[in-house]
Amino acid sequence: MTIATSLPKALGVLLLALTLGSAGSLAQTASHDDLRALRYYLQQNDQAAAQAELRRLRVAFPDWRPPANLNDLLAVEASASVDEGAIWRLIERRDYAGARQLIEQGRGRVAGWTPPSDMLRVLETNEAQDNFSAAVSARDATRAIAIARGAPQLMSCDRINNAWLLADMYILAGQNNLALTTYRNTIQSCPTYNQMQTTLEKSSAIASRSELRDLFVLAHRTNPGAKGQLDQLEARLLGGGGAAVATAPTPRTAPRAAPAPVAAPAPAPVAAAPTAPLRGALPLRGDGRIAEVRRLKEQEQYARCLAASQSPRSLDVLYERSWCAYGNKRPTEALVGFQAAAQAGDSLGANVRRDAHFGMALAYLAMNMTEQGATTAAQVRLSDSQHREVETIVLDQRGVRAYRAGDYRQAIGYFDTLEKVNGSLRRDLAILRAYAYLNTGQRPTARAEFERLHAQLATAETRQGLNAAR
Repeated sequence: MTIATSLPKALGVLLLALTLGSAGSLAQTASHDDLRALRYYLQQNDQAAAQAELRRLRVAFPDWRPPANLNDLLAVEASASVDEGAIWRLIERRDYAGARQLIEQGRGRVAGWTPPSDMLRVLETNEAQDNFSAAVSARDATRAIAIARGAPQLMSCDRINNAWLLADMYILAGQNNLALTTYRNTIQSCPTYNQMQTTLEKSSAIASRSELRDLFVLAHRTNPGAKGQLDQLEARLLGGGGAAVATAPTPRTAPRAAPAPVAAPAPAPVAAAPTAPLRGALPLRGDGRIAEVRRLKEQEQYARCLAASQSPRSLDVLYERSWCAYGNKRPTEALVGFQAAAQAGDSLGANVRRDAHFGMALAYLAMNMTEQGATTAAQVRLSDSQHREVETIVLDQRGVRAYRAGDYRQAIGYFDTLEKVNGSLRRDLAILRAYAYLNTGQRPTARAEFERLHAQLATAETRQGLNAAR
């Protein structure tokens, strides 16, 4: 199918206006937004999909009449819509200036268009997060603290690492009292035990015994269901009459073979994430496209699903669209919808809260935000398969990160645990582990591992490993 070019542009606009002009007054007439999927299929020259979408539109909107030449629908497409996906992709690439430029171009080209509120929120938060992480990495406490104060959305429980890092910056600046205030606010705001445990352990490095006891009182009040765990932690940190102990071991000091549960994140600078609440104005249901969107998602036709679900008008469509965005490698956009669905909980359906948290964890991990993904997964009881999938990715990413940081013993520990979880270890990770053995002085073990891998499949990598292990 080719796009018609014989009609003057103004005439094409007129035909489209005549065709769609009554959309606002007749409930059974398709609006411009309702035709998004059809325009997409026409742009892709997908005739079969376009005809199927036409049949659906005729049933859904009996009063709608398509133009004689369907390509007339594209005559004003360039000025009638904004490619929001392109903006999301720029945000994911951290090209914030480019994203803002596209937003301003869209505002100027399309009358009445404004970027979705969650898009602006993600853009602003991501930029603030990158600036905060850079300041932390540079040990610029003054700048890091100023950024955090100007962007309070960075301190959400989904990004609890930021609160811990802010406390580190206060300590670096000699403001231990404000570090303790940060820990106190975190305990009060983030009530799960796993979050409290790390916060209390970090607090113990600077808190007096009386201050630490007060923090435990607050923790018990915030999460009374964790009494037994908090009592054990309090005995460990305050027992024996000694001073409060330092923080829990980080990956650099943890035992080599220690397991790495997804519920135990290690503080580290992280990329940004959207902040809640999101999409609060959307009703749970009511967008008539839900069946089509869900069908396309289940068939893994993610690009078509995204085309058919643009500008969601209900939360259930936004949720299904999020899975399509994730499947189409747009994790930042997916995260927005998953967070909104997680807030709605099981009002959208059985296990939606659990599955939305699973989607959030996968989206974080797809952006290499390992600890965010681990923390999110720990907030709900995932199914066995979901837990295994998240744990596998977390261990994989932690192992690689430890290896790149030169923490070879910890890398071996993560890879060993990953092998136990899956029953095997991916070949590239097995090669990394062999080099980790070599770098920790375990030459015979490294050589045996390279020989085993070389016997399975001789490659340049295994030959290099064998030479290095001799």
